Amino acid sequence: MTPANERSREVVFHARGLTKTYQMGEVQVQALRGVDLDLLAGELVVMLGPSGSGKSTLLNILGGLDTATSGEVSYRGRDLTRAGEQELTQYRRNHVGFVFQFYNLIPSLTARENVAAVTEISRQPMRPEEALDLVGLTGRLDHFPAQLSGGEQQRVAIARAVAKRPAVLLCDEPTGALDSTTGVLVLEVLENVNRELDTTTALITHNAGIAGMADRVIRLADGCIVSVERNASKQAARELSW
Repeated sequence: MTPANERSREVVFHARGLTKTYQMGEVQVQALRGVDLDLLAGELVVMLGPSGSGKSTLLNILGGLDTATSGEVSYRGRDLTRAGEQELTQYRRNHVGFVFQFYNLIPSLTARENVAAVTEISRQPMRPEEALDLVGLTGRLDHFPAQLSGGEQQRVAIARAVAKRPAVLLCDEPTGALDSTTGVLVLEVLENVNRELDTTTALITHNAGIAGMADRVIRLADGCIVSVERNASKQAARELSW
C-alpha cells in the first residue's frame, strides 16, 4: 500500500516503457529496457546500480539531455518524449538543475561569477551570494576554482545548479571524485537543498552507502529497474560512511 504522504504528493516525472538503444558501430547497445518510474514532488531518491546499468541514461532522459528510443516520459504533464530541441532547452533552463561528478566550473571565473553565469539567464534566480551561502561558501565568493578544494568546487557547482530555483535537481555521481569525508559534506548540502527548497532530488550512484539518506531507493541492473524500496527512516547525511 502506498503511504498517505506519498499519495498526496504531485507526480513530477511519469515514465512508462522507456527504452534507449545506442548504435555502437555494428552493435546495438540497449541502455534502458522498458523502465516504468514515477518521481514525486519534494522527494529525495537515490538510484543505485553498477556502471552500465542505465542510471545516467535514465537521468539524462529525465533532464532533457537525451531522448528515449521508445516509451513515454512527462514532466508535470508536459510530454518530453515528443518535445523538440528548443522546447527541451527551455525545459532544462527553467526547471532542472544538474550536478555532475566533475564540476565543470569555468577556471577564469570566481565562485560568485560561476554562479552568476547561470543566474543571468534565469527567470527568478537567487542572488549568487545567496546560493553560495546555502552551500556554506560565504567566505569563498571571490576565490577561483584553482583556489578551492574538490569538495568546495562541487559545492560551487551545486550552488550554480540551485541558483535558478529549479523544481528538479539531478545529480550524477556527485561524490564520485571525492573521498568519503568530503563526500558526506557534499551530501549534507544536497540534503539541505532538498529540505529548504523542496526540490525533487534524484541522485545516482554506484555507492550503496549513500542509500540511507533517501526517501526511496531505486535499484537498476542491465537497463531495468529491479527494485524500489522506501526507507522506513532516513539517515542524516552526516551519519553515512563508506
